[in-house]
Amino acid sequence: MSKNRTPKARHRRRRAGLIVGLPLALGAAGVMAYGTTFGVFGEDAAPEASAAGAPAWATAVADGFASVDALGQKGTYGGRGGRTVTVKTLADLEKYATAPEPYVIVVAGTITMNPVGKEIRVASDKTIVGSGTSGHIVGGGFFLGQGVHNVIIRNLTIRDAYQGVWNDKAHDFDAVQMDGAHHVWIDHNDLRHMADGLIDVRKDSTYVTVSWNKLSQNNKTFGIGWTENVVTDITIHHNWIRETEQRNPSTDNAAHAHLYNNFLEDVPGTGITSSYGNYARGRTKMVLENSSFQGVNNPVTKDAAASLVQRGNLFSATAGRNESGGSAFDPKAFYGYTLDKAADVPALLKSGAGPRASIGTASASAATAAATTLTVAQDGSGQYRTVQAAVNAVPVNNPSRVVVQVKPGTYRETVKVPSNKPHVTIQGTGASRKDTVIVFGNAAGMRKPDGSGTYGTPGSATVSVQSDDSQLRNLTVTNDFDEASHQDIANQAVALLTSADRIVLDGVIVNGDQDTLEMETAAKDKLGRVYVTNSYITGNVDFVFGRATAVIDRSVITLKKRWNGTSAGYITAPSTPAGRKGILINRSTVNGDVAAGSFFLGRNWHPGGDTTVDPQATVRNSTLSAAIKTTPWTDMGGFSWKDDRFAEYRNTGPGAGSGASSVDRPQLTDAQAADQKVADWLGGWNPTA
Repeated sequence: MSKNRTPKARHRRRRAGLIVGLPLALGAAGVMAYGTTFGVFGEDAAPEASAAGAPAWATAVADGFASVDALGQKGTYGGRGGRTVTVKTLADLEKYATAPEPYVIVVAGTITMNPVGKEIRVASDKTIVGSGTSGHIVGGGFFLGQGVHNVIIRNLTIRDAYQGVWNDKAHDFDAVQMDGAHHVWIDHNDLRHMADGLIDVRKDSTYVTVSWNKLSQNNKTFGIGWTENVVTDITIHHNWIRETEQRNPSTDNAAHAHLYNNFLEDVPGTGITSSYGNYARGRTKMVLENSSFQGVNNPVTKDAAASLVQRGNLFSATAGRNESGGSAFDPKAFYGYTLDKAADVPALLKSGAGPRASIGTASASAATAAATTLTVAQDGSGQYRTVQAAVNAVPVNNPSRVVVQVKPGTYRETVKVPSNKPHVTIQGTGASRKDTVIVFGNAAGMRKPDGSGTYGTPGSATVSVQSDDSQLRNLTVTNDFDEASHQDIANQAVALLTSADRIVLDGVIVNGDQDTLEMETAAKDKLGRVYVTNSYITGNVDFVFGRATAVIDRSVITLKKRWNGTSAGYITAPSTPAGRKGILINRSTVNGDVAAGSFFLGRNWHPGGDTTVDPQATVRNSTLSAAIKTTPWTDMGGFSWKDDRFAEYRNTGPGAGSGASSVDRPQLTDAQAADQKVADWLGGWNPTA
């Protein structure tokens, strides 16, 4: 930054572009954390449970066509951002499902519909998710009407509306019915034994994804269409469809129907015989990939006007029509996805489809299971030559940890781990953290190559981690922007940005000058915890900053001179939301080749003059060099640091002062310090687990 630029003007830039591709209200904090058990709410949980109690898997975002930004909706994230409520009665379920506000609704028991066949009319912005395998809806289902959008239905068993008539034309009792809805995700459910269809996607409903479900014991499984308009975009993947007769699915006049990695099974000797499998009707354009068909009659059927492209499917003991023709479309023009091998699909779905009691093992895709470790090497000896290429190969919503092992070398690239790829570890394989370096040189004021504007502070990051439960280990991340040569632009240059929850930085070096380590959350109202240990952080101006709840433990903070050789700066610039923990520096060392008394421990950042934030930084049990000022905290942007939360406790070294509490150098009492330990900061998360 220019020496003459005021701090207030400087920090107004930071808010732009923090999360790319997701609305700020969503962000990354709740992407699929399969390790969470749905039973966390307990048997006696009240319907008024708070949002903080939501398991991360209950607040995930969709893949496939449901993830596409369209019709004014940016992807599908359900009730995320609203309160979490746990329900056990029909009255409570209907109350919250039909409410105008966003909710995450956790079904923690068996709810019987009254009357039989009742379909609750779900309103927009809802996640309805089962608690473990206990969430059952019996004798009815859900209806999503015209214009309803942003709805997720997950981990439920919806069953037994059957009225005794196999091809029932009198009772329209579906598990899930959509009439003109959009951006809907139906995932990891068990849908069976209903009076009509299991799923009906009708009347121009679009941007729908149906994934990892068990669909069984029904005549009509899954119908799509019932309109002359060719508008529906739908993704159907990783579903186990067994012992069903027709509509498996039937896709009528769909603009884009992408079916992949499904398992259609007709078991011989049972009372149910398949009439047909996947059917492209009307003017449908269908792409059918890497699915497995066992014992199914007429496994793939198309009308003369339909286009159907088949790739990589397997057929065993099938008979009758198996058709393809036309050009269809390229699904990757709309979204990314990873195919499992068709031969792996039956076993994969038998273990992974349907509701999960404790998500974490069964629903991993074969690609993830086979590639738990991805290797990066510049010389071609690994699977990938760049770190970003390996991250791109991680399946969306990967259910378990994927380790990207990076062989020694200097990788000049930017790396982003997006919010829909949790559980990613990027780990250097060298003997030292210095052996593996990821480096780039963007700055806030630099213009993007595509001409769309400047990067902004978060956009300048060399490495950006936007997904929960992700880690960096045993490597160096550097931003080497040449500040001296570019004083004409905003020169905040982030090395590492985190904007998610439960992030571990272990054994890393984070190098930069101004704004080295930015630790944010996915949105202002989201929790974002970061644990930094056994690491080195270098910089000079506000170089540890953001609104995250961050612990820097047993690490070294090295102070650097400015671009012009002068010694001046601030270590921390927290912008902590009120009621949250800010930045804790614990059992660490502050050093560096700078002048004595030239650095502040921190200053209070109120982004854009925000009066609602309550910045917090605590430095405790650490060794401070003589570079630290005797009055180590200072004001920023017209706000007094004394109105926010800054303190020390039992620091040592020449920069630690006398240790006596004063107005200019507040010290925690022993009682206060007992509430400001690492465990208090992390709030029940054990980053070593």
